[in-house]
Amino acid sequence: MTGLHLEISGPETGAPLVLLHGFGGDGSAWDAVRAALPRTLRVITIDLPGHGGSLDAEGRGGAGRMAKAILAGLDAAGVPEFHLAGHSMGGAVAALIAMRAGDRVKSLTLVAPGGMAREINAGLLGRYATASTEPEIRACLTEMSAPGFTVPQGVIDRCVSARARPGALEALDETYRAMFPEGPAEGQGVLPGDQLAALAMPVAVIWGTQDTVLPCPKPSALPASFAFNVLPGLGHMLPEEAPDAVVRVLAQAVSGGH
Repeated sequence: MTGLHLEISGPETGAPLVLLHGFGGDGSAWDAVRAALPRTLRVITIDLPGHGGSLDAEGRGGAGRMAKAILAGLDAAGVPEFHLAGHSMGGAVAALIAMRAGDRVKSLTLVAPGGMAREINAGLLGRYATASTEPEIRACLTEMSAPGFTVPQGVIDRCVSARARPGALEALDETYRAMFPEGPAEGQGVLPGDQLAALAMPVAVIWGTQDTVLPCPKPSALPASFAFNVLPGLGHMLPEEAPDAVVRVLAQAVSGGH
């Protein structure tokens, strides 16, 4: 087993912002967001176990295993406290980390997060899990994005090369199956609402109204303590579709987190 792949930028002082990408991607999903974040902020981008540079890392499978592995990886990197943000499956992993190590998480930002409700487009994610050619990957990512959004060629090229690596598609299949403890027809596993509501750190949620993967919930479906940011007309791929909107929420979280 190799270690977890972390990319660290910015100054060495201060609590860093840790970024977790979604299913089937890697840390490069945050490139446009990272480019617009304040230079004074230390940023740690992590490839989830079974993805990207963490393909053979400990913790492959479901969100719970990933959360445990990422906490261990942050320990190994000497990071006691951090701001945390996660997109899609990375959002579910981030929420689990916040539940398990709430004293270490200064703020939590969930971008179209997994695990909030059973509803999920299992068919689209299943096609994405097995997509390996440029046309297959482009079709899936286009369907995940808002109408009219053109997925950057660089995103598709990175995805094609990542999935050509030995074992990459097997790892995605393993993770896909772990997402659905009772099978895809029954929807995704759901995080415990009482534990989410009990989180002590500031929590912000960002969601696009045209999300075809995880439907944008009504505000009443989330804990009242969460700051809910709804982005009209945007899809599921918010770090690529709306990096400026994501950066605004992240900058506020990092400056306001206790």
